[in-house]
Amino acid sequence: MKTICLFSDGSCLGNPGPGGWAYILEYGNFKKSASGSQKLTTNNQMEIKAVIEGLKALKEPCIVNLYTDSSYVANAINLWLENWIKKGFKNVKNVELWKELCTLLSVHKVSANWVKAHNGHPQNEECDTLARNEAMKVKE
Repeated sequence: MKTICLFSDGSCLGNPGPGGWAYILEYGNFKKSASGSQKLTTNNQMEIKAVIEGLKALKEPCIVNLYTDSSYVANAINLWLENWIKKGFKNVKNVELWKELCTLLSVHKVSANWVKAHNGHPQNEECDTLARNEAMKVKE
């Protein structure tokens, strides 16, 4: 399996409010990025959506080193999801997004790494800019 780096970020102007997500995939010299938006969402929803969209862009099962500034996403993937699934996602917010992510996690071997936001990490800064720009596009 190929080892891929996935950098992701979500942004929300108000919480809830207009939001954006972005990801960057890197494999050797190959780089792909994408972003999108929603008119009414939350920061956490956009953080999860960024990871989902990044994983959906992969054409085959991969080992994925995920880098996110969302401790919510990193902890969920590394620590909480297994228990959430066992308990039927009881008292968990954003269940549909987590279920969609779980489907993708069953295809790829993902390890989530937390990076500090706004700390000069080049790909995190780029994702942050892309996600914020998407949120601004749908701001009324």
